Amino acid sequence: MRAVLMAGGSGTRLRPLTCDLPKPMVPILNRPIAEHIINLLKRHNITEIVATLHYLPDSMRDYFQDGSDFGVQITYAVEEDQPLGTAGCVKNIAELLDDTFLVISGDSITDFDLQAAIDFHRSKKSKATLILTRVPNPIEFGVVITDEEGRINRFLEKPSTSEIFSDTVNTGTYILEPEVLEYLPVNQECDFSKELFPLLLEKGEPMYGYVAQGYWCDVGHLEAYREAQYDILAGKVEADFAYKKDESSDLWIGQNTFIDPSAEIEAPAIIGDNCRIGARVHIEAGTVIGDNVTIGADANLKRPVVWNGAIIGEEAQLSACVISRGTRVDRRARVLEGAVVGSLSTVGEEAQISPSVRVWPSKKIESGAILNINLIWGNTAQRNLFGQRGVQGLANIDITPEFAVKLGAAFGSTLKPGSQVTVSRDQRNISRMVTRSLIAGLMSVGVNIQNLDAAAIPIARTVIPMIDVAGGIHVRVHPHRPDYILIEFMDAKGINIPKSKEKKIEGAYFKEDMRRSQIHEIGNVSYPSQVIDRYCNAFENLLHVDTLRNSRSKVVIDYVYAVSGAVLPQMLNKFGADAVVLNASLNTTAISGDEREALLTQLGHVVEALKANFGVQVSANGEQLILVDESGMPIRGEMLTALMVDMVFTANPRGSVVVPVHASSAVEQIARRHDGKVIRTKANPTALMEATQKNPNVVLGGSGDTGFIFPDLHPGFDAMYCIAKLVEMLTIQERSLVSVRAELPRLMHKNYTIRCPWTAKGALMRYLVETHPAQNLELIDGVKICQPYEDNWVLVLPDASEPIVHLYVNGNDREWADEALREYRARVQEFVEKEEEQVTTEV
Repeated sequence: MRAVLMAGGSGTRLRPLTCDLPKPMVPILNRPIAEHIINLLKRHNITEIVATLHYLPDSMRDYFQDGSDFGVQITYAVEEDQPLGTAGCVKNIAELLDDTFLVISGDSITDFDLQAAIDFHRSKKSKATLILTRVPNPIEFGVVITDEEGRINRFLEKPSTSEIFSDTVNTGTYILEPEVLEYLPVNQECDFSKELFPLLLEKGEPMYGYVAQGYWCDVGHLEAYREAQYDILAGKVEADFAYKKDESSDLWIGQNTFIDPSAEIEAPAIIGDNCRIGARVHIEAGTVIGDNVTIGADANLKRPVVWNGAIIGEEAQLSACVISRGTRVDRRARVLEGAVVGSLSTVGEEAQISPSVRVWPSKKIESGAILNINLIWGNTAQRNLFGQRGVQGLANIDITPEFAVKLGAAFGSTLKPGSQVTVSRDQRNISRMVTRSLIAGLMSVGVNIQNLDAAAIPIARTVIPMIDVAGGIHVRVHPHRPDYILIEFMDAKGINIPKSKEKKIEGAYFKEDMRRSQIHEIGNVSYPSQVIDRYCNAFENLLHVDTLRNSRSKVVIDYVYAVSGAVLPQMLNKFGADAVVLNASLNTTAISGDEREALLTQLGHVVEALKANFGVQVSANGEQLILVDESGMPIRGEMLTALMVDMVFTANPRGSVVVPVHASSAVEQIARRHDGKVIRTKANPTALMEATQKNPNVVLGGSGDTGFIFPDLHPGFDAMYCIAKLVEMLTIQERSLVSVRAELPRLMHKNYTIRCPWTAKGALMRYLVETHPAQNLELIDGVKICQPYEDNWVLVLPDASEPIVHLYVNGNDREWADEALREYRARVQEFVEKEEEQVTTEV
């Protein structure tokens, strides 16, 4: 059998280790990762190997040559012009693959029993067999679900947190029959997981998943790179060492290496050939030292990975870091946890490289310097910039001016030079500071700014399509965390950008792959005129103005001291409605949740006293609202969702509404009354925005928690337009909020939050999928278990940003809902406790 070794990866997340090496050539225990894979293949009698190369191909060819020195025969296939993807490069060598063949990644460490997987493939008469494994946190991998026979029935490539429905993942190792390559186009970029496997599934070709036992580590990031070496030293994986083991201890020491008798070395550790270890050096267990390394007297090494040719000075301290080829760390210098120093660099005397800082190759850190930021590229402070919604973090701690400048430059670098973007913000001082920094970054890469200044976010979303810009940025205090800043990026339609665009910005940010414009190319800042007028005109064109003028409605609006107070009172007064405004002055400091609740109570009293039609508290910079009916009672959450759906369906029978997956089934009951349609989406705001634009005949989107979208106006949530629309609908329908609420379906809808470690989320989702009939499951977002009775369901939804899961129960019967909540709460908690006990036992 032949094997295809996928060795073309550039390994951007491993930089600076991969600045001058392809990822498969990065050393693990002083041997390239690819050599460990070749040894694995050889142990299973697979000695004919075709290596596909792209990034720095000469590095691998020069090392392995024809493979004879390693007991195998290697043929090379180089993608010269552009990468063809995992499947495209294999299609390119189809003439070499005339029998069953194995595809294996050249950037992972594993000791899987490949022969057992091959036997499984043949016994099932499979066309494609994916070797699978189970991992604690599957978010970085392709998730796969198989039936009891191992046949694949569903998979998802690199899911978001809430999409995880299993912890069984694709390892990038496949056993394939040559005929599957006939499904692939010639000389075209395509991927096994994204294109070929879904197509095989669609065509009904026999495709199986083999869940392998043993060790597997995708060496995808620097932490995994270190952990893989620690695991091999600890005996967790079968691997071949380049040196002989000392019989009296777990030490592997190369030839011609001198160790001073006073040096203290804890096992397990590995020290290469031709090394010199000085007096009183202390080397902790887990340390990896390459060939030709010199370590000066009194140096202290706490589990670093030191590559060939490095020189470590006297009294230097290295802690769980990586020191690349030929680097010099001078006397008393300190390189701390998670730091990486690129090849041929110099760390001066008594200099310090702080935790997780990366230094690119051939750099010099001056004596005594303390390096707290990366030199020159990359940043590892955060695994991802973007969360469930935009970029967020602690104000002036995570989201600082210097961070915002770099983020603005990263975003601008994904756009064409000379592009225009809008920038807007709330009225807070912190938002003004962050916005100005973003503008500086955008200008530095040649992007022009249309500065909307302090503006409610619905105004920004309305204006963006009108002024021909490439997108926009909005900065505000987080709606639910007053100590957090939220930065949202919008496309040319005013919709939050998709994941693919977020990844491009992250790539530019972490690699510092950003333009530097010449002086005459620097962007400019302009202030578009009539921004509010544009919004008001669009607003007015969609309302029955005569109805509003005749309504004589009295509405009490609490703006909670936010910038959204600038527009709506003028509009309502223009239409003849009586708008009583509370707390409309601007406050540059954030309002706490308790303060907001006190203002809501105050609003109820004012509505009652003035005998107003209703009251409303506007929040989230004009996006969200809480209603107060004429009796002073608040309407929020699921009640608000149902009320808005009922009123809009009454005004637009046979229309469609878009709601998040966890919304109460009251919306379906209301839809049935009006022959309407309900479309459910993932729980994140971007999914709601996209669905309201993509689906025909949508008249409303959103929920009481996110706010409401009226897609005819703009694609985002808009509390201000919602208030005017409410006045219109209540007048035309001759109803009051109290009467509408009385007519709403009576359903039990309960939720509960359960702590769940990140590492247990995937396993929990797999457990739920495997323990319920497939016909009862919906996997829009999380795992929804539907009961035989209409509108009865349980939803387990992993949180995208915290180590918790949300449990939602919906039913027609209170007893059933209470019992279901108790049952699933106990099941989830019991499962999580077992997972934690297992992890503790393994540790």
